[in-house]
Amino acid sequence: MIPVNICNLYSEFILPTYAQIPVCLVRGEGSRVWDAEGKEYLDFFPGWAVSGLGHCHPKVVAAIREQAGQILHVSNNFLNQKQAELAREISQASFPAKIFFCNSGAEAAEGAIKFARKYGSDSGRFEIITMRQSFHGRTLAALTATGQEKVKTGFAPLPEGFRYAELNDIESVKAEITPKTIAIFVEPIQGEGGVRPVTQEFMRDLKKLCEEKDLLLMVDEVQTGIGRTGKMFGYQHFGIEPDVMTLAKSLGGGVPIGAFVVNKRIQKEIFTPGSHGSTYGGNPLVAAAALAVFQAIREEKLLENTVEMGQYLRRGLEKLKEKFEFIKEVRGFGLMQGMELSVSGTPYANRAREKGLLINCTQDTVLRIMPAMTVTKEILEKGLEILENILKEKLQ
Repeated sequence: MIPVNICNLYSEFILPTYAQIPVCLVRGEGSRVWDAEGKEYLDFFPGWAVSGLGHCHPKVVAAIREQAGQILHVSNNFLNQKQAELAREISQASFPAKIFFCNSGAEAAEGAIKFARKYGSDSGRFEIITMRQSFHGRTLAALTATGQEKVKTGFAPLPEGFRYAELNDIESVKAEITPKTIAIFVEPIQGEGGVRPVTQEFMRDLKKLCEEKDLLLMVDEVQTGIGRTGKMFGYQHFGIEPDVMTLAKSLGGGVPIGAFVVNKRIQKEIFTPGSHGSTYGGNPLVAAAALAVFQAIREEKLLENTVEMGQYLRRGLEKLKEKFEFIKEVRGFGLMQGMELSVSGTPYANRAREKGLLINCTQDTVLRIMPAMTVTKEILEKGLEILENILKEKLQ
């Protein structure tokens, strides 16, 4: 139960924009969290995939403490050493790039959309093709880019210039191209859309199509990026290199930071002083935390652990599929896995929480399971055991 005073505060002062879960989490360590009543949970969906290294990773905590004792914020008119070092880290882990820092995935998407439009402004091209069931954020352009009508209700008139194609159907994409098209925007794995991975063929066809039509290939790595799939970035599974990439969530290890990353092969000067901005973007505190994330991934070999633990998790989920006929499919990469049911998944996600396991249900029928990159085999075994027990209950 939530302490009554917290419920009252929410009721009186918080806009009800979230379907609130009746649990108040007050402490976290690795793959475990505790609520205000002292109950312990295994967290297989840490902070909506924000806490990619788990909760309160020692390197991230130490970096925040050290930076907080020096300087928290400087205007982006001044040089910021931590921001510059972080931009170098991202570029070295991806492709030669220049980077803009912001505070969230939605902001990163907005920035990427603005970049694409400015890139095409001389030729009168501004349309962006995204995928149905995609999710790019809840700010106005980002929600318009999102291929789900439910997020758009009540916000008309929406910005023009977006067209929608079917994921993994290159002919559907081609059909949406017009003389005004400037970019294609795609997630390597649709997260909110039901953990739906892009196929090898589709991603490579997109890249080829963009080259043929002089379009930007923009990849939304907000959920897949920073090691979640077993590679530092999801696009690296496909043997291609995007023109623009958006980042957020796991980038900061728990603090709010986003970015969009522009490939240096775009030599045209698109953004100049005044084209775009973010007051808090890439401030010393969040940049220090993000640098610690890269340090931990490198020094603790967390990409390797993600591959190994991802394979272990996948095998466990596939075994559950063999046992329960209402599990239709298991899909995903690394530690971003989805289990699609033939029935609603919400009762199972709720029951799992009651039993001490935090997972998510998206698109009503898909259980989304995304443990931290630091997760161990023992933790996964416990989580899979809880999941199996609740599936036995057949909550329909």
